[in-house]
Amino acid sequence: MNLSFDNKVALVTGAAMGMGLATARLFADAGAAVVLADRDEDALGTAVAGLEGDGRKVLGVRCDVSDEAEVAAMVRRAVETFGRLDAAFNNAGIQIPANDVVDVPGADYERVMAVNLRGVWNCMQAELRQMQGQGSGAIVNCSSIGGLIGNPGLAAYHATKYGVIGMTQSAALESAARGIRLNAVCPGTIDTPMVARMLKEQPEAMDVIMAKQPNKRLGRPEEVAAAVLFLCSDAASFIIGAALPVDGGYTAQ
Repeated sequence: MNLSFDNKVALVTGAAMGMGLATARLFADAGAAVVLADRDEDALGTAVAGLEGDGRKVLGVRCDVSDEAEVAAMVRRAVETFGRLDAAFNNAGIQIPANDVVDVPGADYERVMAVNLRGVWNCMQAELRQMQGQGSGAIVNCSSIGGLIGNPGLAAYHATKYGVIGMTQSAALESAARGIRLNAVCPGTIDTPMVARMLKEQPEAMDVIMAKQPNKRLGRPEEVAAAVLFLCSDAASFIIGAALPVDGGYTAQ
């Protein structure tokens, strides 16, 4: 099983920390030139410096994925720098405070839609335009177990993650005959800074999560990264339009 990305170019959004940074690092370790994109310029600079220090080929691009023009510029800069685009992990996403549907502020709804759904849409469009010209490529979109099951208080967030799977499957069917594969990963509760913030604000949530978690631990960013690299690799050449849970068995219940 060949998981080498020598002479390949990979793009990761939300790459300054958590699952994005872990995936960028794994792509680089596998030989790829990697474009790290994030809207947090300071954190992005730290992430890029950490990878450059190990002699990897990396480029940092500040990008707000909800802005179509910034996303187009991000992909354009990746291609101008490294010549092509072979793999992409559209990982950037946010959470909003848990609320019953009737209590979700309109601004929160619009914000999570703009980043989690429109952001993935913007990235897919720009990446596919480049990959269609090449006649090859692989894209993995970050959904969630929240795209496979519902949870109270999270309807707006879950709507975005269900939407990511629908977009991924439709685009996968359009792109398969063009030599481009699209899939999604559906992480469970992963030990990332975003989850750490949520648990700090709601410490009781850990007991609730563990009560339902078959393997009784949080996932690691590297475990999601490994799934992304597999789906982007030639080893997954016959996997198209899948939504792969990386959740320690949570959705198998």
